[in-house]
Amino acid sequence: MGLRLTLPIDRLFSLIDFLSVFFGALGGALAAVRDTRYNYDLVGVTGLATVSALGGGIMRDLIVQQGAPLAFADERYLMIALIGAALGMLFARQAGKKTERAIVFVDAVALGLFAVAGSTRAIHAGLTWLPALLLGVTTAVGGGCLRDVLSGRTPRIFERGELYAIPAALSAAAYIACRAAGFPRQVATIAGVLSGFTLRMLAMKFHWETRPIRRDVSEAPKP
Repeated sequence: MGLRLTLPIDRLFSLIDFLSVFFGALGGALAAVRDTRYNYDLVGVTGLATVSALGGGIMRDLIVQQGAPLAFADERYLMIALIGAALGMLFARQAGKKTERAIVFVDAVALGLFAVAGSTRAIHAGLTWLPALLLGVTTAVGGGCLRDVLSGRTPRIFERGELYAIPAALSAAAYIACRAAGFPRQVATIAGVLSGFTLRMLAMKFHWETRPIRRDVSEAPKP
């Protein structure tokens, strides 16, 4: 009873959060299996997939400070993460272009779901739009950052390359804007997820990338 009073989360939020955890674990397992730097075993793949799925949400809940993180308070989160990890390992056996396309698609879906879930949690906690936006991005990229650190590399969102944090910010912003405009929560959720998903897929298709702040001498234009 006490848990429900401290975690006033509706069914829609739970559905979004569970879906984001599942797709996050699925994508994390696929990425770990295809990592050419290391040959991860069952424990390694499962651990990295679980971190990918739950890391961002745990960071979000620790910042919000409304009871224990949901991943620890509700065992369904861990169960869903383990199921996603197991399916990811099974699916990764089918190596090749299909696996590459699956990783891109799953990652884009998880990105939008995580961002909306993070912003929803922030709004439920009574935070204003800017903290809600930041928590949406944190939820979306936090798990991947932790996974990269545990894998011995700099988090990819901090380096030049594919658009990732930007689509997450777009998802969170679209959701918050729709809520502020008075749209139903279901409409705001769909708009948020689809906006980030679409931008992420377009960026992958047309190779849109961020640019480094510092330009190397070798890259400087010749007079």
